[in-house]
Amino acid sequence: MTTLPTRTIGPLTVSAIGLGCMNLSHAYGVPPSEADGIALLQHALDRGISFFDTAAVYGSGDNERLVGRAIMHRRQYFTLASKCVLHAEDGPRGLDGSPAMIARTLDNALGRLGTDHIDLYYLHRLDRDVPIEESVGALVRAKEAGKIGAIGLSEMSAATIRRAQAVHPIAAVQTEYSPMVRNPEIAVLDACRALGIGFVSFSPVARGMLAGAVRDADYAPGDIRAGMPRFTGANLAHNLKTVDAFDALAAEAGITPAQLSIGWVLAQGGDIVPIPGTTSIAHLDEDIAAATIRLAPDLLAAVDALFVPGAIRGPRYNAAMQAWVETETYPDEELAPVAA
Repeated sequence: MTTLPTRTIGPLTVSAIGLGCMNLSHAYGVPPSEADGIALLQHALDRGISFFDTAAVYGSGDNERLVGRAIMHRRQYFTLASKCVLHAEDGPRGLDGSPAMIARTLDNALGRLGTDHIDLYYLHRLDRDVPIEESVGALVRAKEAGKIGAIGLSEMSAATIRRAQAVHPIAAVQTEYSPMVRNPEIAVLDACRALGIGFVSFSPVARGMLAGAVRDADYAPGDIRAGMPRFTGANLAHNLKTVDAFDALAAEAGITPAQLSIGWVLAQGGDIVPIPGTTSIAHLDEDIAAATIRLAPDLLAAVDALFVPGAIRGPRYNAAMQAWVETETYPDEELAPVAA
């Protein structure tokens, strides 16, 4: 095993880059075979990644099963994170932040993962029908029972983060964050830093758009980007012009676009841990290399100059998906799609 630089989120010390495991089970077209998924997870551990992020809803539990089969026999070498509330326990996915469902989802997750303890357990989304205090209280009881080690929140607003923190210290908040997606900068990052909460950046390469993976809207069946406004139609055509300029910056610096994007996230603060996801071992190695690349201040400034407010058109979620997200939005995210 190799060693990567580490960072601290709450009480946990993890590799500076983690692995988001969702891609191995759903979301971006046909997932890899179980054998290939296991090989990638084991390779990530061998290369020094010590922070693996899954969730009950990924593949309707299949992702937790995959992680369990792939690496749980090497449990001492990594920090395990999973999530509840957004689930598919009874068929179609939905939100249920009730203490009873949280307890049920956690017990099922432990069984699927093949372990008796999850190091970091998130409320995946806010169930607006259940006070956040009740949902956090359920995780406090799970922690007292030894089933989880630390409590996290995902895609929640600064106000909700503060309410949750008043019940029990929150270790980490997870939200999409990349040079292209800056929503945490509205309020969440400031709230986390004021409260001493670590920040986990999912989709640090903007769902592949900042990794050379999106050049048109010809997505495979089952790819969630086909339903995301900024990844389709005239919005996508407009956004790719900025992406081209970003790619040119990476080429001039002698690194890949993915490395520039992940490196930019790492440079935003030592309290931030990006968790890119991939189904490719080659891309995984590319992402891992970003942990030791130092980006010059003028390059970081050039990236910021590209992604000024309004540079990217279209909301990051469609209306149905946005209804389950509480992270603050920019005014331009509410605009109708740009006409063709």
